[in-house]
Order: sequence, then structure tokens, then C-alpha cells
Amino acid sequence: MSDIIYTKVDEAPELASASFLPIIQKFAAAAGVSVGTKDISLAGRILATFPEYLSEDQRQSDDLAELGRLVKTPEANVIKLPNISASVPQLVAAVKELQSQGFALPDYPEAPATDEEKAVRAKYDAIKGSAVNPVLREGNSDRRAAKAVKSFAQNNPHRMGEWTADSKTRVSSMSGGDFRSNEVSATLAKEATAKIVLETADGETVLKDGVTYPAGTVVDATFMSAAALDAFLADEIEKTKAEGTLFSLHMKATMMKVSDPIIFGHAVKAWLAPVFEKYGDKLDQLGVTGNAGLGTLLDKVKGEPEIMAAIEEVSAQRPPMYMVDSDKGITNLHVPSDVIIDASMPALIRAGGKGWGPDGKEADANCVIPDDSYAPVYDESVKFFKENGKLNPATAGTVQNIGLMAQKAEEYGSHPTTFEIPAAGTVKMILDDGTVLHSHDVQVGDIWRSASARKAPIEDWVNLAIDRQKAEGCRAIFWLDATRAHDAELIAYVKPILEAKGVADKFEIMAPREATRASLETITKGENTIAITGNVLRDYLTDLFPILELATSAKMLSIVKLMNGGGLFETGAGGSAPKHVQQLVEENHLRWDSLGEFCALGESLTFLADAKGNDKARVLGQAVDAATQGILDNGNSPSRKVGEPDNRDSHYWFARYWAEALAAQTSDAELAAHFAPIAEALATNEEKIVSELAAAQGSAADLGGYFHTDAAKTAAVMRPSATLNAIIG
Repeated sequence: MSDIIYTKVDEAPELASASFLPIIQKFAAAAGVSVGTKDISLAGRILATFPEYLSEDQRQSDDLAELGRLVKTPEANVIKLPNISASVPQLVAAVKELQSQGFALPDYPEAPATDEEKAVRAKYDAIKGSAVNPVLREGNSDRRAAKAVKSFAQNNPHRMGEWTADSKTRVSSMSGGDFRSNEVSATLAKEATAKIVLETADGETVLKDGVTYPAGTVVDATFMSAAALDAFLADEIEKTKAEGTLFSLHMKATMMKVSDPIIFGHAVKAWLAPVFEKYGDKLDQLGVTGNAGLGTLLDKVKGEPEIMAAIEEVSAQRPPMYMVDSDKGITNLHVPSDVIIDASMPALIRAGGKGWGPDGKEADANCVIPDDSYAPVYDESVKFFKENGKLNPATAGTVQNIGLMAQKAEEYGSHPTTFEIPAAGTVKMILDDGTVLHSHDVQVGDIWRSASARKAPIEDWVNLAIDRQKAEGCRAIFWLDATRAHDAELIAYVKPILEAKGVADKFEIMAPREATRASLETITKGENTIAITGNVLRDYLTDLFPILELATSAKMLSIVKLMNGGGLFETGAGGSAPKHVQQLVEENHLRWDSLGEFCALGESLTFLADAKGNDKARVLGQAVDAATQGILDNGNSPSRKVGEPDNRDSHYWFARYWAEALAAQTSDAELAAHFAPIAEALATNEEKIVSELAAAQGSAADLGGYFHTDAAKTAAVMRPSATLNAIIG
């Protein structure tokens, strides 16, 4: 196994890797450090799942499973780039592309009928959504802006949209019948195995059996009422029309791969309610559910002029919709994975509460977040900025995050125990000793789920928070709501640990709404705070605050201290990656910023130095920090516009600054001597390299695929400077 594993992923981060990884491998080798790759891309995971359909030379190892074993060992040192958490439309598109390339994969069965189709569907369902992160995240999250990045953002503040007190933008969520209001929770006194059953008038159905929990696990159960959801959506559509704002739905249909696509489907049906009422039987025959989005629905009914006309008629009566791409007519409801809440809500808030409408203009919006569990965070943010105006990035402090995410903690690990209820009855969670742990009366179509958080990750999370607060010396808040069932169980863990460590006076415990306002007040004053949160809030806040503070969450330092001693270094968010790929294909300009990769690389090398006593790796890591500072200080980050420096230019400058720092350092004479001629070559050939990189831009780029690109074609696109390639190798 290589000393460092650099993950192969998808879209813009993977394209950037084609340029950056050869530089990393060249420099690391000088310190005796090997850097290998493991494929966790969507295409790679699909191929690894269906070896029986492929020829011998097409088969691919299950790299995700291998990494899952590695992260449980002290030797783990993994740099994880953002990968696609696939929605069904993305999964289907990836399968079709692979089939077109000669991989004889089975189609994704949307309505499996035979046992074989059901087995294929089960395999595909294991790939979609948050399939990667729960496997790799065997530790809790320490996420913050690197000091150099934060300093640069303050000295070069990004543009912020203007907030006004009379803004009509608001957040709407259910007042009852949702996951928040129906949640129950309990901490298990001893190890237990549970089964989940549905009792109906016709008997008992086992939904899930053999779910095991160690002692001390917090086990939740809850459900969302389909009737309450439908009533809420219908009401908000009418309110949006009356208010004259944009209708926008904000979900996480990728991570929450079972529940949120169903909720998304309810929104599609609510939007087209008269169409479904009149043509329901025909739509069923055509296999239309709404869960895959309006785009798939329109594709399936394009041969039905009467239904198409009815859709146009209903749409004309609806309020204008928040658009993903107004030029192409792609709406908020077209594809479940197009509008991801943790990226879409911060962007709207940063823009002064504005979203893009179908007329190509910005407008206020009704931000519909059905479940009320975390909607208050965004609701309070909107209210705060209406009252106080936009945040000033030049003077704002920072919000760091310590997130509970190890071992599939909380909702993000709930996929195997989430069900759309097929018949009215009672769902019970029954332990092996016969105890009914949780029980809910449910109706047809309700969405029931159970989630859990284990004792060891919870304790590790609290201790990590104590360490970070001691290091930072700033305000620290546990975002926990004593009136919410799950949070109350966590508080019962948190308080005794803080008291036993004698640090209870250094921490506050607040519900998310109050914690949001407190954090915004703190950073507005130029001070710092640490948000100590559960898994979903970790995900949401580590986009919300960085997008407000830094303009992007892709530049965050994200360290996962694995519970068995290894390290996982994440490189930021990939939410805008598809748009970056589109620009590259059309104009051969990649605006992806690899700053997150730079930060992760430095931490990985430093971790390696400590773990293996490799002083040369430490020198390499220190030089990475100098190179990163050079990129920021000299304005070498990628531009958004074709013809200006892009991702490949930033890699040239990073390599040059890295080499120059290594040549100049005095800690290791051997490394200095090794990198002196490399630094000289990179500097001497600056004009030639920059001109070769510039010459590549402007025309269409052929990658040989989207989900499964051709390696040679991608290398040709991403390494267009023969001079730089000759120096790097």
C-alpha cells in the first residue's frame, strides 16, 4: 500500500487531478513518499459492483471496500476529493455512458419485477446517494478555514449581495407531521439487535431484521406524514404565487438517497397536481413517479401531446420557479441532484436572498425546506441579514466546525432503515429481548426512518471539541436542542464529559436557531467561534459559513482524525463541479480551484511525518504551506473566464513556489539540492509554460466521456504544456 492514497473521483476535481497528481508524485518521491490512487468515482463503483457482466480486462477492483478497511487502521493516510453522491438520473446517465463504451452493464430497473431485476436494483441502490462517505468516515470532522485562506479573504473581500429589510425572501417548513415533530430517541443500556416491523390489519411485515447496536448507542425513529407534506407543499405553492416570489425547493436528495427523492417526488406531484389527478393512470403506465424529477417526467410524456399541453397549462398558473439554468429552461424541480440545500441556500443568502427566475433575472424566493429539523438555521440566517444587512468578509470572524460523523452517525447513516410505508398500520422497532423500543402509527406513503449514533464516536466528538477549544481559546457552542428527542440524548453524553474534564464553563449548548444567531453576531464583531454539531449540521454549516466568509467552501481545511489513529484529509465541496466540466468541454477552461487539495496535501504530509518519523515529509509539508501562501499572495488562483489563467496555471505556480521553498529551506540540504534545479527550470521557462497553457484554451475539449473519461485524452487536455511536462515527468 502506498504511503498516501489520493482518491480518484469525478467531474472537476478529477480533471484537476490529471494535472496536479503528477506534480505531487514527483515531489513526494524525493522524500521517499509513495502516492497511489484508489477509484471511488461513480463509474468506478458501478464497474466494481458488476464484475459478472464484464470481460476480464474490463473488471475493476472494489477500491471503496479496500479503503473502508484501510481507514480502520493506524496506517491510513487518505486524501479524499469530493465524489458524486449520485441521484437516480445521474446513476442512469453513468450506466448509459458506460454501456456506450462497451461495458455490458444491466440497465437500472426503475420498476423491478423479476427476482433478477430486484437483485440488480438492490446493487445499484447501494451505489447511489451517500455511498462513499459513511464507509470512509471512521472519525469525526475538524473543519476550518486555513489561516492563510481566511487572511486572503479578509484582504480581498468577495462581492456580497445586498440585503434589505423589506426582502420577501423567507424559509418555509412544516409545522407538524415532519421528521422533527415525530422523532423519538433512546440510548441503549446494553448491546442489542433490533428488527423493524410493520403491523397492519392483514398481519406483520418485517421491514428490516438483524440491525445490531453496541451498548450506549443513541437510536432514533421518526416519520414524515405524506398527507401533511402534500398539504404543506400545496399551501406553499399558493402562498408563493400570492407573494410574487420564486418557488424553490431545497433538499439533499443525494446524501439522503431514500427519503429526500421521495419528498422531491411529492413536490413534483404537488406542482403538477391537476395533471396527476386527471392523467394518473396513464402516468402510472408510463412509469412516472416524480421522484427522478420534472426532467425525467417530461421525457417520459413527450409522446403524449394531451398531457404535455396539460403540463404547460398548469405550469402557466403556478408562481415562477427558481431556476438552475434559465437559458436552458432547467427548473428547480428538474433533477433532484441539481439543487442541493447545503450549496443552494448559502448561495442564495450570499446573494442577498435572491435566486434566478425563468426570466433570467434575480428575485426574492420562498425557500421551501419541508422538514423542520434544520430549516431554522437558514430561517434565522435570513432574518439576521434582513435586520443587519450583508456580512462584511473583510472584517468577519470565522466559524470552525467539529462534526459528529464517524461510523454513519445520525441521519446520513439511515438509508438501510428508511422506508416508504406500503399500508396503514404501526411501525415498531423491537429489540431481541422483546422490548418495543420505538413505535409509530403510520399511513400509506409516509416516510419512516431510524438513525443512530454510537457511544465511541460521540465521546470522541466531545473530546475533539475540547481539544479544539483549548487550541483556539474562542467561543464554543454545541448546537443541540434540548426539546428535540435525539439532541436530548446527546446532551446527556456531552454535559458529564465536559464536567469531568473541568471545562463546562468554556462551552455553551444552544438549539440550532439560537446558535445560528449567536454565531452570526460573533463573526460580525470580528470574533471566532466553534460550532460543535451533529452530522447533517456539520454538512450544512461547513458550506454556509465558508460561502459567506470565503465565497466558497472548496477552500476549507478538512481533517478527519480517524478513531484508530489514521488520517483522512478532505478537500472541500464539489457542488459546482458539473458547471466547471461544462465550461472545460465547451471552452477548454477549468475554473476549479485546487486550494482545498493544496491544504489537504500539506496536512497529509505533516501527518505522515509524525506517524512514520519521516522528517523529509515534514519539510515537504512545510513547503506546501509556503506554496499555498504564494498562490494566494500573488493572485495565481484560477479565473472564471476563458483566456485567463485557469486551474492548470495555478498548478504550474504551485509547483514553482513549492520547488522554490524546498530549494531555499535549510532543514534538509539533500532536498534543497534536489529541488534547486527544478525550481530554476520552472522559473526560467515561465514565459514558455504560461504561453503553452494559454494556447490550449478557447476551443472544445474532448475527454472521451463525462463519468468515465478516457485517461489519455484527459491527460492531453489537462497537461498541455510540453515544457512543464518535461520538467515534472
